[in-house]
Amino acid sequence: MTTLNTVRTAIEKRVAYSRLKRELQNMPLEVAIDLGMFREDAAKTAAKVVYG
Repeated sequence: MTTLNTVRTAIEKRVAYSRLKRELQNMPLEVAIDLGMFREDAAKTAAKVVYG
């Protein structure tokens, strides 16, 4: 993998992480309860989903 591809992949993952984190933080409380999640754990959840 070239350096450019590595950088591109890292940027794509960061964008995906930021979007998912924002969506999780802003979801309605009822949805969070239904999913068994805490909105306060959005960063942790997003990192696990995007970065593994």
